[in-house]
Amino acid sequence: MSRIDESRPFIPVGIAVLTVSDTRRLDNDKSGDTLVQRILEAGHELVARAIVADDKEQIYEQVRNWTLAEEIDVVITTGGTGFTGRDVTPEALEPLFEKRMDGFSEVFHRISYDKIGTSTIQSRATGGVANATFIFVLPGSPGACKDAWDGILKWQLDYRHMPCNFVEIMPRLDEHLKRGGKA
Repeated sequence: MSRIDESRPFIPVGIAVLTVSDTRRLDNDKSGDTLVQRILEAGHELVARAIVADDKEQIYEQVRNWTLAEEIDVVITTGGTGFTGRDVTPEALEPLFEKRMDGFSEVFHRISYDKIGTSTIQSRATGGVANATFIFVLPGSPGACKDAWDGILKWQLDYRHMPCNFVEIMPRLDEHLKRGGKA
């Protein structure tokens, strides 16, 4: 069972939030607001926030640029994970992944199933790593953002979480680039 080891220090990480939507703006982006609130309440740093249209190239470019920014450790997107013609976030970002995180999707669906039943299958939530940055692709509803943060990300982005967490492996995400004289 997971637990917080109070003897370990909390280590804040830099997080960027991207809302994918043709209709939302910062003044009506409830899902983005939900994530920002939880990120700040947890003690992490919100490094960047943006909204882009449901366009593969725009989504890819924004997230790729963030993964290249040294101060950003995690990118969380919300929106575009369904099955309609404009839902293209997984298609935009999965080619960027160097490693895919199948367990994130599985655990997200497990948590979501307890709340919305079989409707969880209408989401293609996913996660992965690119350029030593964790990327989490969430559905566009505030409820889905709450479920992902409260049930998974809050814990895995806390260095004190035991038996393991994402923060403790962040320094090693790009170790393959350092072997054999590669930079």
